[in-house]
Amino acid sequence: MTDGTGLVRPDVSTTDAARIARDCYGITVTAEELGSNQDRNFLLTADDGTKSVLRIDNPVFGDDARDAQHAALDAYRAAGVSVPAVLPGLDGALTQRWNGLAARRSEFAPGEPLVDAGYLAPVVLAEFGALAAASVNALAALDHPGLDRAQMWDMRVAHEQVEALAPSIADSVLRGRVLRAAAKADAALTSGAGELPVQAIHGDLTDDNVMGERGADTRLHPRTVLDLGDLALGWRVAELAVCVSSMLHHEPDRPLRVMETVAAFHRDAPLSETEARAVWPLVVLRAALLVASGWRQLEIDGANDYARERIAGEQAIFDAATLLPQVEMIEHVLATVGMDDGGFDATGLVGDPDAAPLAALLPELTGRVAVIDPTVESAALDAGRWLDEAAEQGLIDDAIGLGVAVAVLPYGTFRLTRARVDSAQPGETWSTACELHLPAGTRARVAAPATGRVTQRGGVARMVIDLGAPEDDPEWVLEITGLDAEERRERPVSTGETLGWLAASFEPRRMTVGIHRADAPERRTDGAALVAPERVPAWRRLTADPAPLLGLPSFVQDDEAEAELHRREQIFAAAQERYYEHPPQIERGWRHHLIDTTARTYVDMVNNVAGLGHAHPKVADAAERQLRTLATNSRFLFRDLAEYSERLLALMPEGSDLDTVLLVNSGSEAVDLAIRLAQAATGRRTVVALREAYHGWTMASDAVTTSAYDNPSALATRPDWVHVADVPNRFRGTYRGDDVAGDYLADLATDLAQLDDDRQVAAFLCESILGNAGGVVLPDGYLAGAYEQVRAAGGLCIADEVQVGFGRMGSAFWGFELAGVVPDIVTIAKPMGNGYPIGGVITSRRIADALSAQGQFFSSAGGSTLSCRVGIAVLDAMIEDDLQRNAAVVGAHLADGLRELADRHPLVGVVHGEGLYLGVELVRDRDTMEPAAAEAAAICERLRELGVIVLTTSERSNVLKIKPPLCLTTQSADHVVAMLDRVLTDGW
Repeated sequence: MTDGTGLVRPDVSTTDAARIARDCYGITVTAEELGSNQDRNFLLTADDGTKSVLRIDNPVFGDDARDAQHAALDAYRAAGVSVPAVLPGLDGALTQRWNGLAARRSEFAPGEPLVDAGYLAPVVLAEFGALAAASVNALAALDHPGLDRAQMWDMRVAHEQVEALAPSIADSVLRGRVLRAAAKADAALTSGAGELPVQAIHGDLTDDNVMGERGADTRLHPRTVLDLGDLALGWRVAELAVCVSSMLHHEPDRPLRVMETVAAFHRDAPLSETEARAVWPLVVLRAALLVASGWRQLEIDGANDYARERIAGEQAIFDAATLLPQVEMIEHVLATVGMDDGGFDATGLVGDPDAAPLAALLPELTGRVAVIDPTVESAALDAGRWLDEAAEQGLIDDAIGLGVAVAVLPYGTFRLTRARVDSAQPGETWSTACELHLPAGTRARVAAPATGRVTQRGGVARMVIDLGAPEDDPEWVLEITGLDAEERRERPVSTGETLGWLAASFEPRRMTVGIHRADAPERRTDGAALVAPERVPAWRRLTADPAPLLGLPSFVQDDEAEAELHRREQIFAAAQERYYEHPPQIERGWRHHLIDTTARTYVDMVNNVAGLGHAHPKVADAAERQLRTLATNSRFLFRDLAEYSERLLALMPEGSDLDTVLLVNSGSEAVDLAIRLAQAATGRRTVVALREAYHGWTMASDAVTTSAYDNPSALATRPDWVHVADVPNRFRGTYRGDDVAGDYLADLATDLAQLDDDRQVAAFLCESILGNAGGVVLPDGYLAGAYEQVRAAGGLCIADEVQVGFGRMGSAFWGFELAGVVPDIVTIAKPMGNGYPIGGVITSRRIADALSAQGQFFSSAGGSTLSCRVGIAVLDAMIEDDLQRNAAVVGAHLADGLRELADRHPLVGVVHGEGLYLGVELVRDRDTMEPAAAEAAAICERLRELGVIVLTTSERSNVLKIKPPLCLTTQSADHVVAMLDRVLTDGW
C-alpha cells in the first residue's frame, strides 16, 4: 500500500495455525507465533520434531505477488543463494486457502537470528554486503507481472510515506527530526533519481530476514534469505541501502563501520556514481520510514508485541543514520567505492610561487614563520609531553618564545596532542584547517590571497573562490577567521586586496585558514576543527589544503597502515609473524600506551620487553650519551661491565652461589648458552624440558621448545638429546586441581629413571611460571621436588626467567622465588634493556668455568658499552619508579577485575598468573575445558577496535596473554577489564 495507513495483521491464532497445517498439509503440529508487522508467521513443530514455517499473508497481497515470490526463490536457488523452499499442500498447490486467507508453508531455515546478535565483526558486515549483491544479481533478469505493485516499502515513495505516517509519532521532537531528515534525504535524491536502475529486489534484505550460521571463527555469519513479502520492482541500490540500514543498530555510535557492507556490495555488484550518491540518502529515508511505520503500526495494532519490541531498535537505526551529516556520509560512500572526489588544488590560485611564506595573506608581516609538528612522531612531544592538556599550546608558546612572527599548525595532520588514552573511541585528531598563531603586539594587514567574492561578518571573512568549473561542480570556500574584518556584507576582491586587519593586542592572536566545499557541514570551534581518523576519508574530499595559498609546503597525512602492510608483505618471509587482520601502524609508545599514525592510542597489554614502559627518558638519555662517547665490546676494560654484572648478581637470592654473569643479546641466546654450560659442566647431553614450553629460536633453544603453537610438529621433531616431560598444568593437564604436585613429580621420577647411561640428565629446563601456557602457576611443591630429583640424578636446574622474571611477579623479583628454590643456572633477557637487545646467564663460577674447556666465550654486543649502560639505566629506573611494587598492586587489582568477569561470563574459564603476568583462559565448556581458540582470536580483534592490545597464547591459542609494561596504571587496567566485559557482553 502507498497511502501510509498501515495494515492490521490477519486474525489467526496458534490454534488456527495448527488447524491449517492439518487441513491443508496433512500434518499434526504445535504452532508458535513468530513476529511480523503486517502478516502472521508461525513456527510449526510436528510430532517427530520436524519444523516448518507457516505464513498467512495480509489480504491486501494478491496471487500475482505470491507467484512472483515463488519465481524469485527459483532465481535465488539458480544463483546459489540459500533460500527455504515453499512446500506444496495436499493438493499440490504452493498457495493454500483458509477462511479466505492465503497460506503458505516453507522449509524451516536452521541457524540463529542475526537481528539480536549484538556487535557484528567487519567480516560479517562485508558478508551482508556480498549477500545483498548476490540478491540483486540473482534477480536482475526476473520479469513477472506480480513484481509491478505499489507498496509502502518501495524506496521510490519512501518520502511521501514518511510524511503520511509521521503524524502517528507521538514524540513531537522525534517527529520533527524524522521529517527534517527525510526531506533532506529526498532532496539529495531528486536530481539523480531518474538515473537509478530499477529491477526486481528483495526489498527487505535485513538482519531480521537472514538466518545466521556459526562459522569456524564462532561468529554468526549470514546464510539463508527469508521472507520475500516485500519483493517488487525497485531501485537496485535500495537493496543495499535497506541492508546497510539494518546493520546500524549493532553499533549505533559508529555508523561508519557499515562501509564494510558498502564495499563488499560494490565489489560484486558495482555501483554507478549516481547509485553511490544515493546510498546514504536512501539509508536515512529507510530509517525514517521504519520509525514512522513502527509508531503507525502500534497506533492501529496495539497488541502487536513484535512491532512494540522493534520500536527502540528502529529509532537506534535512525539515530545512527543521522549521527553524522548526510553530505559527509555521501562522501564516505564515494570514497569507499573509489569514486574520484573531484577535489580542489589551491596551487592554481598562487600568484607568486616564490613569495615568502604567508606573504599572500599577511603581506606586511616580517619575521620567521615556524611550522609546528604536533604529530605522532614529533620530537617535541617525547617523554609523554603530549598527554599534558596544554601540550599543544606549549608547542606554540615554545615557537613564539624563540621569536618567530607566526607559528603554524598545518592542515591535514594527525595531532598527537589531541589523542585520548584509555578510551574506546579515538580522539578527534585530524585538522581540517590551518592555524596561524601570532605573538602579542602583532599588527598586520590581512590580504585576499586569491581573487573571489568575499562575505564578512564580524571577525569572519568568507571568500567564495571561482574555479571556473562546470555549474554542477561544488563551489569551494576559503574561510579565514580571527581577523578584524571590515564591516561589509559582500563584495568582490582581487588578490592582494585588503580583507581586514589584525589590531595590536596584549594577547597572542590566532587565525584559521581553511578551504572547504560550500556544502560542507559547519564545524565552528575554537581553532581549526578536527575530526576522528575514521572520518578523514570524507573530510579529505570536503576540504582542501590551503598550504599553496599560504606559501607553505604541504604536511597532509593519511592512514598508510594498509600500504605499509603491503610493503612489508613484499619483503618478509612467510614465517615472520604479524599481529591482527588489519594491523594499525604503530610509530610511538609511551609507558604502557601504543600510538598509531592516526594518534589512536591503545593500552599495551603484551609488550613485556618494555618492562619500564615505552620510551623511558632516562634509558633513552643513557643510550644517547653512551653512543656519543664509546661503542666497544666486553674484551676491553671499562667500568660499566663490572658494575652492571655486580648489580645483576645482587638481585640473586642471598647466600646462593650464583656469582657469575655471561652477557648475550637475547633470551634465545641465553637459553642456548645455558644448555651448553650444563652439558659442559656435567659431561652429559640430555636436557629434560616440559611439554608446551617455548624457549627460543636458535638451534639449541628451539630444540627444547616443545610448544605446538610455535611448531605443530614440535614433539615429533625433537633431537635425541631432548627428553620431554609432562607439563604440570593443574588446570588442563594430566592431573587437575590444587594438590597434584605429587602426581606430576612421580611421573617425572619415572622419566628420569628411564634415562639410560647414554642419556643421563644434564639439565632440567623450566620456566618458573608456565609463560607459554598463559602465566599458569606451577602446583605447590612441584618445582622444589623437580629440582631435588634432577640434582639427585646428577643434573643441573635451569630457570628460564626471560619472560617471568625481573620484577614482573610483584611479590618476588624472580619467578623461582615464588617456589622457594634456587636454580643452578638462570636465563634472563627481554626487560633487561627495555627494548634494547640484552640477554644474560647467571650461574656459579664452577659451572661457568666448565665452558673454558670448549674454548673462549664472546658476544659482540653482549656486555658492550652500550648494553651495559642501558642495562644499568633500566635497573635504576625500576627502583626509582617502584615497578615491582606496582606490578604487585596493579596486578592484583587487574586479576580481581578479570576474575569478576569470570563470575558473569561462562566463556572465561580461569584467570592464571601472578603480578603482571596473567592469562585469561577462554573455554566453551568449563567441565570439558574445550578451548575457545576461535573466540579468543576474534575477541583480540574486537579489543583492538576498542583501544586494547591483547593477544593469544598457549598451544590451544585460547588464552589471552596479559604481560604489559610494569608501569600499567589501575585506570588503564580498569579500562581493559571494562572493554573485555563489553566484548563478552556484546559479542565479537
